[in-house]
Amino acid sequence: MIDLRSLAALVDRYGDDLDLPVATFDIGGTAYDTDTTPVLMGIVNLSQDSWYRESVVPDAPGALRLGRVLAAQGAHVVDVGAESVQDHAERVGAERQADQLVPVVEDLVAAGVPVSVESYHPSVVEACLKAGAAVLNLTGSGADEEMFDLAGRYSASVVMCDVGGENPRELERTDGPDADPMGAALDRFAARIEHARSLGVRSLAVDPGVGFGFAWSPTYADRARYQAAVLLQTFRLRRLGVPVCHALPAAMNHFREEVTTAEGFFAVLASLGRTGVVRTHEISRVRAVLAALGDFSPDPDQG
Repeated sequence: MIDLRSLAALVDRYGDDLDLPVATFDIGGTAYDTDTTPVLMGIVNLSQDSWYRESVVPDAPGALRLGRVLAAQGAHVVDVGAESVQDHAERVGAERQADQLVPVVEDLVAAGVPVSVESYHPSVVEACLKAGAAVLNLTGSGADEEMFDLAGRYSASVVMCDVGGENPRELERTDGPDADPMGAALDRFAARIEHARSLGVRSLAVDPGVGFGFAWSPTYADRARYQAAVLLQTFRLRRLGVPVCHALPAAMNHFREEVTTAEGFFAVLASLGRTGVVRTHEISRVRAVLAALGDFSPDPDQG
């Protein structure tokens, strides 16, 4: 149960991390202080297997329309991908992904919409960065050397995901519900951040990967509880000196027919945990929630 006592206990234990400084996050030459302006990352899926149907588009014109809508709703960057990570989803080869994504990146960039590319294939990433993508949403760790080199050469920012394996389709994570959700991630991220910077990456965010690697989870309820705990403890990763990104969960078994409201709820937990980059299908809802949280913050001068 999330209540004031449990939140107070979390602050008592780890509160020294709450106000540690983190670097800005750069999108196409614009640096964002994510503590004052959380970056909103909208989602466009070219995979027809993606479960969040509102984010799925059939082709490049559809992707351009949706991307422009997301930007108008307040997205700072639009994340495009061509392969779903669901177990039953079709595997999409690198060449086909590039063929699908490059026209989308070119169209969105031409329309003035900053683009992030989600992939774990170096050839796909190179083609999209060459086409103008400003951010690499790196959902894998099997090709770090090549990926970081590409990001450095193209001056792209990197969202570094901890997916628990070389990529989301080949997971090895064995963390269980009793594991410290941040302890091991701190060590894994620290080494990868150092590696990325050595190859010229200047702007980074880290993503603990709350949507990946739940083979241990006996129920969806356990999964959602773990995700909520990670969101609330996000601030512990501020020790790394970079913003934290989260793809907001949906918890379909809890929200059921109201699943489109789930990301707004989880945005509250993410904000309390000081998440700096928020990846969401529901830009307008989440933007309103984050704005309200900012407006409702207590004024210390008023007691």
